[in-house]
Amino acid sequence: MGPASLHQPQKDMEGYYSLLQAGSELENTLQLVTVPVSMKEVAGYIEKQVAYLSGGRGEDSSVIITLPECSDFSDIPEEALAKVLTYLTLIPRTRQPGVKFIIILDRRLDTWTSIKTALARIAASFPGNLHLVLVLRPTSFFQRTVTDLGFRFSQEDFMLKMPVVMLSSVTDLLRYIDENQLTSEFGGTLDYCHSDWIVLRTAIESFAVTVKDIAQMLQAFGTELAETQLPEESCAIELLLLSHTEKYRRLKDVIKSVMREGRHLLSSLEASGKEEDKDTHWDISQDWDTVQRLLAQLRDMEMAFDGFFDKHHLKLQQYLQLLRYEHSFQEMESCLDKLSAQERKVFITGDTLAQTDQTIRELNILEKRVMEEMARAQVMILHGHQLAAGHHYAMALIIQRCNELRHHCDTLSSAISAKHKALTQVQTLLQRLEEAQRWCDEGTYLLANQLVDKVQSKEGAQAALKDIEKFQEGAPALLSAGSDLLFMEYEIVLTSQLQSHIEKTFEKHASVQNLIQARQNCLKKLADKHVRPVQLVAPRPENPPRSKSPIFSPKHDFNSSLKFTFDLSLPGKRTSRKCPNSRKIEVMHEYQNHSSLPYIVDGEDSADLLKRHVMKELIETERIYVEELLAVLLGYRAEMDNPSLSALLPTSLRNKRDILFGNMPDIYNFHSRLFLKDLESCLELPEAVGACFLERKENFKVYECYCQNKPRSESLWRQFSDCAFFQECQKKLEHKLALDSYLLKPVQRLTKYQLLLKELLKYSSGCERVSELQGALAAMLDLLKSVNDSMHQIAITGYEGDLTDLGRVLMQGSFSVWIGHKKGPTRMKDLTRFKPMQRHLFLHERALLFCKRREEHGENADKTPSYSFKHCLKMSAVGITENVKGDVKKFEIWYSGREEVYVVQAPTVEVKLAWLNEMRKILTNQQKILKEELCHLSPLAEQMQLSPPLSERPSRGVLKGCLPRLDLVSLSAGACVCLRARSPHLTRPSQRQ
Repeated sequence: MGPASLHQPQKDMEGYYSLLQAGSELENTLQLVTVPVSMKEVAGYIEKQVAYLSGGRGEDSSVIITLPECSDFSDIPEEALAKVLTYLTLIPRTRQPGVKFIIILDRRLDTWTSIKTALARIAASFPGNLHLVLVLRPTSFFQRTVTDLGFRFSQEDFMLKMPVVMLSSVTDLLRYIDENQLTSEFGGTLDYCHSDWIVLRTAIESFAVTVKDIAQMLQAFGTELAETQLPEESCAIELLLLSHTEKYRRLKDVIKSVMREGRHLLSSLEASGKEEDKDTHWDISQDWDTVQRLLAQLRDMEMAFDGFFDKHHLKLQQYLQLLRYEHSFQEMESCLDKLSAQERKVFITGDTLAQTDQTIRELNILEKRVMEEMARAQVMILHGHQLAAGHHYAMALIIQRCNELRHHCDTLSSAISAKHKALTQVQTLLQRLEEAQRWCDEGTYLLANQLVDKVQSKEGAQAALKDIEKFQEGAPALLSAGSDLLFMEYEIVLTSQLQSHIEKTFEKHASVQNLIQARQNCLKKLADKHVRPVQLVAPRPENPPRSKSPIFSPKHDFNSSLKFTFDLSLPGKRTSRKCPNSRKIEVMHEYQNHSSLPYIVDGEDSADLLKRHVMKELIETERIYVEELLAVLLGYRAEMDNPSLSALLPTSLRNKRDILFGNMPDIYNFHSRLFLKDLESCLELPEAVGACFLERKENFKVYECYCQNKPRSESLWRQFSDCAFFQECQKKLEHKLALDSYLLKPVQRLTKYQLLLKELLKYSSGCERVSELQGALAAMLDLLKSVNDSMHQIAITGYEGDLTDLGRVLMQGSFSVWIGHKKGPTRMKDLTRFKPMQRHLFLHERALLFCKRREEHGENADKTPSYSFKHCLKMSAVGITENVKGDVKKFEIWYSGREEVYVVQAPTVEVKLAWLNEMRKILTNQQKILKEELCHLSPLAEQMQLSPPLSERPSRGVLKGCLPRLDLVSLSAGACVCLRARSPHLTRPSQRQ
């Protein structure tokens, strides 16, 4: 199996040369970014703003370096100052060689001595082409005078080394530099943040260094691959391949990380470029181009490296297949050997039935593991045949390994089956022996409980004989077969322990049979002759006879504990009081349980106990709820992907689990990971649970999605409820109820929360956090209303647009509606004569929908009603009149200046008021928006005020004692909004509304 045929080094050199060329191009680009002095070396002084590059430019595109006020400037070492100035000048010089510099030396709060020192240090340390030094002299009168005199006498010295201009104020500075190139501290408009510049510059330098390291690593690894000599040994080939593959993956991860870093850096540069003027901050665009070019060349180098590595990897691919298969075979063989050893450690002892049951359970667990490993072995065998079918050069070895695995699996499976069969026989034998011993015990109880005074008569003796005969008829078949036959039947699994059990059982049976025979002989004598009854004086019972259960006694005291005493000599049965070896067991029944809690708590702590009781119920039911959700997700939803059950799953149901279960996984994740833990943290402080509900208010919105999907889920369940797949899953889960009952759990749980919160509020009056509980209750009730409204909304059919564009559903309900049109033949006073239409109204934030409710009838019909869309009114053109003559439950909705009028009759006055309140809120909000728009259109508003508003049209009168009619009009943008009461004294009945 030597890899002699794999030596093809010349074919890989082309990819290697491409890699070197890409690395060389990347190296050239890096020269434009890297500078000899890095930010790390001067970071301390840069952060103190000893000097900085604001990005401004002077004449001839000279770069401006600012030296602001610095109290400890003179304390900075010469070497450090030189490094700072070198660093700041190298950044623009790498991009634009020969660029000139302008220094702004701000010393308005300093002295001439400081200025002189600073100029001297700049002249000695500045490494670039210094075009001009602009000095802002001190502002105080004394220092300004000293500075003028000192500069006059020292001017020639400074001018010989560098051009210096002494400025009296910031205004003088504007004569040399445009204000958009100056920062705000010098009266300019240039936006500059020193901390942001440091972060950005550090990121660019870090990125450049990282890219350089990546390029060097790629070249080094490429050289290593190109120069590697392939050894002859398989282990060395495997180690070499694993090492190269691991290095390749690590490099790819690093490259991906660097690419992400570069893209993030580009995004930051783009954001800075958008916020600032590109003309004044051209450095940012140059940095962006440089980083972009680095990323492109890094991608080219990565592609060249990938191509080279793929060619190198192909050389070892076929040999790697064999190595991996051999390694997997060794692991599988080792695992099967361990399982065989565990199987041999399972001994058949037959000591007790419990021990045998435990052994069977352990063997079942082992058998399950064996089946899993055998499934893996079958996959390996199949893979081996695929390699052999592909004309692998090691076909004979692979086929041999497949045959060895198959033989090992067959041997292990046969051994476990035989041991399972033997253990089942032992279990059956022990169960039969236990049944026989239980029958013997019951016979002993029967004889012990036959009262002497009742068998003295002939009838009593005959009844006792019949009881014994009936009892003997129920004797197990094992006892009638005999021990010899039993030894022969279970000869294969018979051990010394089992033989001892059999002998003891039959000895016990013989003893019981002797007792029964003696009792039968005695009873037969009593039954054959008439015996005068003997009056027996019974001894005083040890305990008084029990009357009715105290649970049903009306005089029972719930605060007391009840005590019952039994005399037992055999497990589970009562014996005669005369038995001297009887054991006395006292059973205490405590009736202070949860149901009686309201009757026993008293005092100041009663409310706290009740709150804890409610909180415990909330937590316990929450745990059960989470467990039930998990059972459904694992036992039903996950099983839909189980290949072993695919035959039971209908084809049309396979891709519809998201419809059947909705977003139940999201609900489970929310409750198991967040909400249950929140509730458990409130066990000792139940009042804090209100904050939990309020904090997780947004998370509860997952129920809206679940409830909206519920009709589709129920429809799908009705189609496939008799499916064998669901029956099999229910059987595995041992659920008494079908899946649809568990799919209803989230809806039931949602309604349970508000009931428990109400109960908690009942016992929390006066607490500090009662407002949080009230808020939580209100939030859950709002959620229930929102869910209910959304359930109705999704049943709307026939609407061509997107309902989500209309905004959130605020109200929905059924009403009687009369419709009239201004241009039609119908007059408003005749509206009430027509028969009303029954319509279901949906009030959205931006529209009002009129629908017709439809319900299907029949056995298989969908019980959920649907709503056929009829009409839509945009709220931007809707007006309302709150009172209509003749019925306090009616109100008007009119559209487009009363072109269409809808008289709506609510089922109750309360419903009417609720709807008017919501519509009034919408119209009032629109009025505020329109007022803001009209403020910018005052000429148009003045023109519109010349004509009377629409709401001032005369109306019909109102009944005495009724409130004046209130019209609210909402028109489109640019129109007026009228909000006024219509007085009944100003109406004329003869005119039309």
